[in-house]
Amino acid sequence: MNIFNAENMERKIKPKSVGGQAVIEGVMMKGVDSIAIAVRKPDGEIAIKKQELKSNRKGISKIPILRGVFAFVDSMVLGVQSLMYSAQFFEEDDPKAKEKKPNAFDKFMEANFIWISVLLSMSFTILLFILLPTVLVNVFERWTENTVILNLIEGVVRIGIFVLYVTAISGMKDIKRVFEYHGAEHKTIFCYEYGEELTVENVKKHGRLHPRCGTSFLFIVMIVSILMFSMFEWSSLFYRIFVRLALLPVVAGISYEFIKWAGKSSSKFACMMSKPGMWLQKITTREPDDSQIEVAIIALKNVLVKDTEADNW
Repeated sequence: MNIFNAENMERKIKPKSVGGQAVIEGVMMKGVDSIAIAVRKPDGEIAIKKQELKSNRKGISKIPILRGVFAFVDSMVLGVQSLMYSAQFFEEDDPKAKEKKPNAFDKFMEANFIWISVLLSMSFTILLFILLPTVLVNVFERWTENTVILNLIEGVVRIGIFVLYVTAISGMKDIKRVFEYHGAEHKTIFCYEYGEELTVENVKKHGRLHPRCGTSFLFIVMIVSILMFSMFEWSSLFYRIFVRLALLPVVAGISYEFIKWAGKSSSKFACMMSKPGMWLQKITTREPDDSQIEVAIIALKNVLVKDTEADNW
């Protein structure tokens, strides 16, 4: 189906690249110049928060590789902000916490919570998926000194750790709900990209596995890292750690460019490279119910933009 159909032209809405993230009982959608967070509150009402994006994002978005590094950090910051917003509707009232007067440390943590959370998240990711695999592969040095083989083994170990981690957390009740909203996010974006009216019935017809998903991005990062790290000798542990940390921004930038291209391409190579990430999405997404789809639709509708150039399409 042509995404630029007559209905969209009449409404002067030009479909653009949109993305999103599942949060606690809700969905965050990111458009061209804004984000919107829709959350189903305990009383059933849907709360919505819209936030304009900074103008300097548009300039960086035109620089290949660099825009991928920025997008990675930016997505983590926006993700933490969105999670904080959704979590506030489900925090239990604690009388003792209200009576406690915040000290200097509490004030510092509150003022810098987002950046502290991003730093901790990135540190955990680097430790678990970058540093741990290269440490574990040391044991294979007794059988081979081939740099390519050792880096390939490291990549397989890294992917194995990632799959085990995702599988383990998918069994948690709260995470299952998040994964259902993740599915609602993907299905709603698909509906929009196909130019269909954003209704629950239309959204339900679409699949929940999307090539531009963050899960696919992380898998591509692991594949690109194998290729990039293989260009350097398998030396001491400290040397390998330095190389991996130094190349991480480059790996993220290249991976972003591939995901951006694969999301628009229908070539066999793009489909083949996207398949492993799509398989992983069978774990990180679940089929949503109607109420979850409704939340995703509201979030997406709040970031769609009107474009005066739409009449020219």
